[in-house]
Amino acid sequence: MEGDGSDSLVTIKNIERELICPACKELFTHPLILPCQHSICHKCVKELLLMLDDSFNDVGSDNSNQSSPRLRLPSPSVDKIDRISRPGWKRNSLTPRTTTFPCPGCEHDVDLGERGINGLFRNFTLETIVERYRQAARAATAIMCDLCKPPPQESTKSCMDCSASYCNECFKIYHPWGTVKAQHEYVGPTTNFRPKILMCPEHETERINMYCELCRRPVCHLCKLGGNHSNHRVTTMSSAYKTLKEKLSKDIDYLIGKESQVKSQISELNLLMKETECNGERAKEDAIIHFEKLFEILEDRKSSVLKAIDASKKLRLDKFQTQMEEHQGLLENSGLVGYAQEVLKETDQSCFVQTAKQLHVRIQKATESLKSFRPAAQTSFEDYVVNTSKQTELLGELSFFSSGVDVPEINEEQSKVYNNALINWHHPEKDKADSYVLEYRKINRDEEMLSWNEIEVSGTSKVISDLESNCNYAFRVRAYKGSICSPCSRELILHTPPAPVFSFLFDEKCGYNNEHLLLNLKRDRVESRAGFNLLLAAERIQVGYYTSLDYIIGDVGITKGKHFWAFRVEPYSYLVKAGVASSDKLQEWLRSPRDAVSPRYEQDSGHDSGSEDACVDSSQPFTLVTIGMKKVFIPKSPTSSNEPENRVLPMPTSIGVFLDYDKGKVAFYDMDHMKCLYERQVDCSHTMYPAFALMGSGGIQLEESITAKYLEYQENM
Repeated sequence: MEGDGSDSLVTIKNIERELICPACKELFTHPLILPCQHSICHKCVKELLLMLDDSFNDVGSDNSNQSSPRLRLPSPSVDKIDRISRPGWKRNSLTPRTTTFPCPGCEHDVDLGERGINGLFRNFTLETIVERYRQAARAATAIMCDLCKPPPQESTKSCMDCSASYCNECFKIYHPWGTVKAQHEYVGPTTNFRPKILMCPEHETERINMYCELCRRPVCHLCKLGGNHSNHRVTTMSSAYKTLKEKLSKDIDYLIGKESQVKSQISELNLLMKETECNGERAKEDAIIHFEKLFEILEDRKSSVLKAIDASKKLRLDKFQTQMEEHQGLLENSGLVGYAQEVLKETDQSCFVQTAKQLHVRIQKATESLKSFRPAAQTSFEDYVVNTSKQTELLGELSFFSSGVDVPEINEEQSKVYNNALINWHHPEKDKADSYVLEYRKINRDEEMLSWNEIEVSGTSKVISDLESNCNYAFRVRAYKGSICSPCSRELILHTPPAPVFSFLFDEKCGYNNEHLLLNLKRDRVESRAGFNLLLAAERIQVGYYTSLDYIIGDVGITKGKHFWAFRVEPYSYLVKAGVASSDKLQEWLRSPRDAVSPRYEQDSGHDSGSEDACVDSSQPFTLVTIGMKKVFIPKSPTSSNEPENRVLPMPTSIGVFLDYDKGKVAFYDMDHMKCLYERQVDCSHTMYPAFALMGSGGIQLEESITAKYLEYQENM
């Protein structure tokens, strides 16, 4: 149990990093062996499970995605630890549901199964080594007797059966000769007590006597007979002990024999570190030189610009000064007016005329200048404002030379905007790039672009949240390999929806026809199936009879505000109607669906009927557009042509619906380009619902929300 000499103590002191728990960064305390063969403190496993279970119950926990669960976990409450440690605990509403967590050592997911912590082995060997290290670290500090009355005496031996340390007197008292306790196994003073026989965590009354070669863990005979290892290859514990000890001994002997080679490689690594240090300093000096050259150019340009501004300022001030002096001359008792007054004193007519003619011309010019006063120069220096927008952008992109790193390309088909923006890109050298930087910025109405926002990404896709509605955003990406950066990709411009995304599912309780419609379990997809009922009714269908529409609506209504939602119509669909309808209109449709079987009944049906023209200006309690045969049929309006081809558009990949309840307006959008296809007024005096109707074969899929959780799962895959 204890060190055999000073060499052993020195060896123990040199292995400290092997004895540190990867979770709490402290010496192991009762370490457990995880299925991935890494060890972790007993208390750390509990804390990990409790923390992950709490985060699972927390609604906002989806946004917390850390590569490592923690560096130091908060201390859980005692009742929680007792609850999770209880033997045979199951996952239910009262106990933690999480049995999977990332191993702090290798970051791979570890599943503890139904038994949880109780199914893990305690690493007694590691625990013993940690105890020897503790004793060596504290220079063999005395271990005190556990049974002495205060003050306790120094212990001389520890009983492995009693799991306690004793001084000589106490040992004699509690282990008297001639009793069963006298036969207990005792060792030198220690605080590390471990059982003499390892018991199976799955079958607590069975000894460990075999080793599963597939799972690489000790098992009992019940595990082999009818447990999880019944079909695995197992061997005896003595055989596994002998084999593993021989392998470990050979590995150690090999490493000891390669000591000179290891020392040589350590020396080489030291040289490489020094070389890296020198090269790093040299690279910094080179970078400083380049930046100083830029500073010199900027200083030179700054000096010339300031000189030009000073020269223009002096010229303008001189013009203003001359003009001001001329005007001062027009004042009484000074300048031109004073001179004219003196000329008027001349009595000799010939002399007066000789002088007054030229003076009269000057006075006339001065009078005209008073009537049409114009400053001699401009005060604005707008022509001298330095435009540094392009230079600022170029300096912002300043990076190391991108030799060897290709430019990533944004995949326009896989990139889209809905409630968030999902940006996907492709990189020819994906495995050679360490990371990417995704940049995005908003483009104002006047095409003015704001500064770029940057996000570092490890994969080739990213979800961007918190974008403003009804705005254009530019996206671009660049790749990094070490300190080398690639140029930016071509920009992708996406337009966000005109309003926040409205979340709803199909309502299978209101108007849903289960004979004709098939709804999936998620309630986000509905398909129309004709079935035998339609075939049996086919012989009764004559000219002038129309098959009824099967309606299905959203399970959430709208009573105020602006909302947007989107859906996809399967290309094979024969006839699908989509839009909005008020609660009172839905009740009318669902009570007597045969009243609405004729397309002429619906003013927005897309068919050529007189009722459309008559009622197009009146606000209706519903608005539906018709989609079918890979086309979208736009209803008539006074501003559109009556030609049918002008009302038939190709069906977009996704169709968006924008409802402004307060203004009573509904619009339909092509989601591929966020372009409005059709807009009209709608009566919103009642609760409005997303409404759909199908006839014949067809399918509708609600547009799925872009979520970070889904994307990160895809990246990890």
